[in-house]
Amino acid sequence: MQTTTIEQTTEQTGPDTTDLLRAAAEGAPGAWDELVRRYTPLLRSRTHGFRLQEADALDVAQATWLRLAENLHRIHTPEHLGGWLATVVSRECIRLLRHGSRTIPADEPLAAAADPRPGPEDVVVDADTCAALRTALDALPARRRALVTALFTDDRRPYVEIARDLGMAVGSLGPTRARALTDLRRLLDLAGVVA
Repeated sequence: MQTTTIEQTTEQTGPDTTDLLRAAAEGAPGAWDELVRRYTPLLRSRTHGFRLQEADALDVAQATWLRLAENLHRIHTPEHLGGWLATVVSRECIRLLRHGSRTIPADEPLAAAADPRPGPEDVVVDADTCAALRTALDALPARRRALVTALFTDDRRPYVEIARDLGMAVGSLGPTRARALTDLRRLLDLAGVVA
């Protein structure tokens, strides 16, 4: 079994990486385009592994190319450029994921100041939904009602305990739960509850 490196997975047609980096540093026409053509699949595969949205993946790739442009003269081992780019793009993904969730867009300052408590309409709708759910739950057969209650309480217990307490086989919990939820959905639809 042959192992492949990051460098071997990129298409190596045209000038070698050392000449290409030198040409890009000197501003030779087409050198930068060739680097982008050669290593973009690597960057895409790395950003895909972080499951970024397309716009974020493009931003990360752009930041990675910027880092390369800033460091063209500092690449001491051009034959390892793929590894260098893979490391940079991974770090950029991590940076984006760490800092992206903490920032609030400047054009939405009121969103951060909004009252998180539900309004009166939400309270009434939630109360009606809870009442309809209780009614639908009471209409289920006793065994299904007990299972749904045991599975969806705040005190989560392992399936083994729930099965033991209800006198059911562990393997039957999933199918019974599915049937119970289907029944609940039907009953809630009949009651006009929109989820």
